[in-house]
Amino acid sequence: METAAHGILTRDEMESRRLLAAQDLQNGVTQSQVARRFGVSRTTASRWGRTLHGSGVEALRKRRAPGRPCRLSQLQLSGLAEVYQAGPRPAGFDSDRWTTTRFATAIEARFGVHYDPDHVGRIINRLGLRQRVRGRAKRNELPYAAPYAPGPVAVNPAIGAAVSA
Repeated sequence: METAAHGILTRDEMESRRLLAAQDLQNGVTQSQVARRFGVSRTTASRWGRTLHGSGVEALRKRRAPGRPCRLSQLQLSGLAEVYQAGPRPAGFDSDRWTTTRFATAIEARFGVHYDPDHVGRIINRLGLRQRVRGRAKRNELPYAAPYAPGPVAVNPAIGAAVSA
């Protein structure tokens, strides 16, 4: 199965995976084998098996996604990508860096739709405009940080501990 983005399946791909797993389960393949084959946890394979035996194959089909629908149309979302890539200065800000608060303000100014800055971050990531950065940079990877070079170590005879000289 091709993925939409690194390990993220589309709703159609997830449905296809569940239906293929259902065929295997009906043919007597164990839940552990199904979990390994489809790259899911044993708990997920077990849940699929319970659903299959309790409600049938139709219960494994995709359903309407829960949650509030997006307040921007597809055309507006593509326009949003253009706004982001043009940068904050053309949108009236005095900086070259987008923040979620600035971008929320730009969305409201352009489309008249108010979004919370926290949600704007999710929109930016969903549109692939900015990659999520996980973790922190190591100290020696920062351009302004000098690598740590310990000096000579001496032992303080009064306490018997090592101290920097």
